[in-house]
Amino acid sequence: MAREVREPEVTHVTVVGRVVPLDSDSHMELVLLAHRFRKALAKAVKMYAKGVDGNTIVKELTRELNLGYADTIYKLAKLIVEGARHSNSNPLKVRTRRVFIASRGFSSNKGNRNIRLLSSSELEVNIPRKGWVKFRVLFGEQYIPLIRELAEKSLSRKASYTAKIVFRDGRVYLHLSVPIELYLKHFKKGEAPGKLIAGFDLNSDRVNTVIIDGYGVIRDVKTEWFPEVTSHGFPGGKANTMRLQALSRLLSYAYHHGVGVVVFEDLERIKERRYTRSKRANRKITRFPKRMLLEHAVVMAMKYGFKVYLADPSHTSKIGEKLGERLGLDRHTASAYVLALRAIHPEITKLVAKLPKYPK
Repeated sequence: MAREVREPEVTHVTVVGRVVPLDSDSHMELVLLAHRFRKALAKAVKMYAKGVDGNTIVKELTRELNLGYADTIYKLAKLIVEGARHSNSNPLKVRTRRVFIASRGFSSNKGNRNIRLLSSSELEVNIPRKGWVKFRVLFGEQYIPLIRELAEKSLSRKASYTAKIVFRDGRVYLHLSVPIELYLKHFKKGEAPGKLIAGFDLNSDRVNTVIIDGYGVIRDVKTEWFPEVTSHGFPGGKANTMRLQALSRLLSYAYHHGVGVVVFEDLERIKERRYTRSKRANRKITRFPKRMLLEHAVVMAMKYGFKVYLADPSHTSKIGEKLGERLGLDRHTASAYVLALRAIHPEITKLVAKLPKYPK
């Protein structure tokens, strides 16, 4: 496999459920804990940004919550500060607006130190100075066997999961990071024994797919369109659902047409958004959660048993334009073709750069 291509580092998949308090008192305790958590996180961000060492930060936060929460908050603060610095922002001006509670997973602590599954429908949360408080938790029917096995393995200290309780639109949600191996055990759809390669170009209003063989010859081209999702006022949630459905159809198509390898853009190599002179195009870019779609795409592909790779997106559009002119492909289809080619031809960038300008 080419140096320009790497395998994605997927260790966990997030599964979301609803948290239902058993009474008003337990709900209030959870809300108060969430505000304490947010206050502690803001404090940790400032301390880390000012150069305070990790042990001191954790020790200080443990006085307010407990070691499990303190350790999680320190890790979050570190990510926030380093992310701000990476984007040339002032970490001291970062404001934590979202209300949530998070706790890292530990198998020796029955899966999690502070947010613990008791079964597929029961949850308990460790509230400092109050103790463990029980809640109901509701998951979609398709997730029940997975959550049941995760709870059983965790309570017997054979598995762990990071948990996050999120407050949104008047409801409370539980986000569980389930180990990828366990997730695939319950949701895998096949083994993808094919020998062809598919490149996927993800866009705000379409997903383009090009299937090639080991020699780089195009064997199939397919595109899913959903232009309405970029119109002004179109619901973001519905737009993302339509994108995921389109992607699912294309992956299924690839699986049933001899594909064994799929290639997506390696978005980690893109340091910032690439804007244009068009206000409409820029609105599409801003509203399009491309990284989120990529995360779903990788997991969906793994469910089919594909070998999944992320390709360096550098110059993909420019190379695609050159090849597209010669092959009669639009720029998005050509970009998907280039992504697939990067998996088998390491020198594709240099080779295409040497091509003379195509006569109009």
